[in-house]
Amino acid sequence: MKEIAKLKQLPPVYSGKWASATDVEVQEELEKGTPYTYRFRVPKEGSLKINDLIRGEVSWNLDTLGDFVIMRSNGQPVYNFCVTVDDATMAISHVIRAEEHLPNTLRQALIYKALGFPMPYFAHVSLILAPDRSKLSKRHGATSVGQFREMGYLPQAMVNYLALLGWGDGTENEFFTLEQLVEKFSIGRVNKSGAIFDNTKLRWMNGQHLQALPSEELKKRIGEQWKRAGILTESEGSFVEDAVELLKDGIYLVPEADKGLSDLLSYPLHATLTSPEAKPLLEDNLSEFSASFIAAYDNGELLAALEEGHAGWKNWVKSFGKSLKRKGKSLFMPLRVLLTGKFHGPDMGASVLLLHKADKDGVVTPQTGFVTLDERFKKLRQVDWAALTKDQPLLETAEAVSN
Repeated sequence: MKEIAKLKQLPPVYSGKWASATDVEVQEELEKGTPYTYRFRVPKEGSLKINDLIRGEVSWNLDTLGDFVIMRSNGQPVYNFCVTVDDATMAISHVIRAEEHLPNTLRQALIYKALGFPMPYFAHVSLILAPDRSKLSKRHGATSVGQFREMGYLPQAMVNYLALLGWGDGTENEFFTLEQLVEKFSIGRVNKSGAIFDNTKLRWMNGQHLQALPSEELKKRIGEQWKRAGILTESEGSFVEDAVELLKDGIYLVPEADKGLSDLLSYPLHATLTSPEAKPLLEDNLSEFSASFIAAYDNGELLAALEEGHAGWKNWVKSFGKSLKRKGKSLFMPLRVLLTGKFHGPDMGASVLLLHKADKDGVVTPQTGFVTLDERFKKLRQVDWAALTKDQPLLETAEAVSN
């Protein structure tokens, strides 16, 4: 039957061979032990309509269905019969499921009517699609809640994002707590077109929910991550608190906090000074700036300022800038490069104070590759500025970290 229907480009329909068999014919087959099934007798004419809460009126011509099996030859009832009886006896009022179940709805609706059960409301939600608009599958990445949890996604972020796949409250708002979703959700605002699963948007959403966590909970989560990753020797304390406060805006997934802190503790001075981006800085007398900066460290001015915290750092920078007759970018960019080894990063003052605290508190593990302030200034003293200005590489000694 299936082969013939396929050739005619029609849905496979049971021929009804045994629907009109006589009792004698049936008895003969039973006596021979011929396997048999129970089928639902479908009317040969007419149509069936349901009012889908998402798709509106959906109808089927009954002559395309044929008598369908409700009990297999092994005596087991099939899914469509079981789920209809189960839902009806539990007084299920709404059946909300994927659009793939629409063909099942036709069979279930016929069973509801035949058994005299009240029909529930049906709502068929569109599939979640991959970026190429194909059905989302394993080849597109994580597909289970457990996988997303292991990647660092928060349950509330997942719920928020999934709710927005095909639904909105009619405003521009995209951030919802679970309580807000319960209050605002209505099936009438569900879109019947397929929604694209966007990992970038999900990651952004998770970042929003991370930022919304109570401060203590956020610090606890990230501190435990840093200790678990082997970056820190402890998961709490003033260093963790300050580090989380400094880096939190750039963290969208808790495991990403590892890279943020590792980058802060590193000192890629060689790569930065030999990059094309460094040329304007080198041409702005960076070597003389560096000499004055080293002198300020050697005479204790910089360390004394760091001991006084943010106010001490701010006052020292202002005084240092006046002594060099520099301000704005011409002051802060060379300071950032010489102190952090990078052109860009989080707040420079907070970064330097955190580096100072990491050295004093001893909370960073040896394998992290943390370069202390003292080691940074030793590397600065070894820079061959003449070689740099001639577009030559740094001397080998400038690449090594002093013991």
